[in-house]
This record gives sequence, C-alpha cells and structure tokens, in this order.
Amino acid sequence: MDWQHISRHISEATGEPFAVARAESVGGGCINSAWRLRGEQGRDYFVKGNSADGLEMFAAEAEGLAEMAAAGAVRVPRPVCHGTAGGQAYLVMEWIDMGGGGAGARLGRELAAMHRATRDRFGWHRDNTIGATPQPNTWSDDWVAFWREHRLGFQLQLAARNGAPRAVVDKGERLQADLDAFFTDYRPVPSLLHGDLWGGNQGVARTGEPVIFDPAVYYGDREADLAMTELFGGFGRDFHAAYDEAWPRDPGYAVRKTLYNLYHILNHYNLFGGGYAGQAGTMLDRLLAELRG
Repeated sequence: MDWQHISRHISEATGEPFAVARAESVGGGCINSAWRLRGEQGRDYFVKGNSADGLEMFAAEAEGLAEMAAAGAVRVPRPVCHGTAGGQAYLVMEWIDMGGGGAGARLGRELAAMHRATRDRFGWHRDNTIGATPQPNTWSDDWVAFWREHRLGFQLQLAARNGAPRAVVDKGERLQADLDAFFTDYRPVPSLLHGDLWGGNQGVARTGEPVIFDPAVYYGDREADLAMTELFGGFGRDFHAAYDEAWPRDPGYAVRKTLYNLYHILNHYNLFGGGYAGQAGTMLDRLLAELRG
C-alpha cells in the first residue's frame, strides 16, 4: 500500500496535515486487508485495502457509512476518503478505540432510532455489496416485489449458477411466487437499514458508545436488520428488549425473520458453498409449510 499517497489524500480530505508514522496490520475479515494508520500528529485512521477493482465496493461502503452517520442515531466510523494507489483500492475511516462493553440496551434504542429514518421508496440510489456479493438496490414502491426480485430472486439465480441442489432452487422459486402471503396484514415502511447486521459488525467504543460498521445499506423493512441480529448471535436480551420498547415488532416477525435470514444463508452458500445449501433447504421447508398452513 502506498502510504504516502494515502497520507496526502487524508490531508486533502480533512484540511489538516497528516503524515504517517507507521501502519499496523489489524484483523480485516476474509474480504479485505486492514490497518491502523498512526499519524505523527497523534491522529489515527482505519484503512481497508483490496485489489483495484474493489474501488466501487469501497465507494458504496463510504456512502453507506455517511448515510447512517447523517441519521444521527448510532455511531459509525466516519469515512474520510477512498481511492486507488499502487494498484490497490483503499478506504480510510476514523479510528475508533474499541473494547467497551455493556451497551446492548443502548444499541437497541439507537438502532430503532436509525430505523425511524425513512424514505418514500425501498432500495437505494446505488448498488453495493453484501460481503463480496453484488447487492442490487433499484428503487421500488413495492417491498414484496423488491424482496422477490432483488434479494431472494437474485441469490437464487446465483445459487443455481453455483451448483445448488435443484430442489433448493425449485423450493425457492415456489416461495418467490407466494411471497405476498407473508405480508397480508403487515405493511413495512422503507427504513434506513445497516443491511449486514451480524455480531461481527458491531462493537462498543471505550467511551461506552455502541458502534456499527461494515454496512450493506439500503432502505427496507426494519425486520430484515432485526432478523440478522438473531442469525449468528452476538445480540443479547437487553438489546432486543430495548428495541421493542422503543418500536415494538409486528407479531408476524416470528415467521418473516426466517424469510429475511434465508437471503443471508443463500449468500453464504454463494460465497462459501458447503452446508449452507442444506440450511437454506431447511429454511425453505419451514417457510413453505407456513404457506400451507
């Protein structure tokens, strides 16, 4: 990574001189490299790196972080700049010292407040990614149509191309055809969503503030965010109780959360293969059984 180029870009973006003292590698997940960039002036930044063709992914992430920050509800790392240098793409964000704890209830309240930021349509003004998978966000007035085409349908098409069992794809197509049945008495509003809200994408700053990061932002049913908080764990009872006190869930959430998490399990199959196809099949069986009553 060309740290001198990035230092100049930080200086231009912030209007304050920045010179790098050292770059320390930190855990960046399975998609990106990551560093803590320490400055001679005492200011630090968090930097993600990828191949040059990852620039659009970083540009969308920066816009998503800015969108969530503008809601003024939950703390996110503020994006500073992004670009390419030395054949690599990079995204620079503020550095937040993590390591606090006990902020579950506060995160629940603040996430509910972020979900109160709404638009008049579902989607977003640009596509982004969910993990490394493209995520189309074409605006739509109809939530069920949006989920059918741009979430469930998109992942099913990828799964078919990636060799998923025919039975899984067939069940998914049957579910697509009858999606309206899950929304007969429920009309979601287009809430600002994090979009990829599992336990690894949230933490607590040393100041005690909850922080969420690595988003896949769009405007959709808030239940989609809430469902993912239950998929892999990491969100305690205090979080859920505080959220429901601020904005109670609809009773139908207990069924729809499987529908929303199916999207992520199909995405995991498309990214990693393996047993995720079987897990998707089990979820599809459960949802189709609900349709049969």
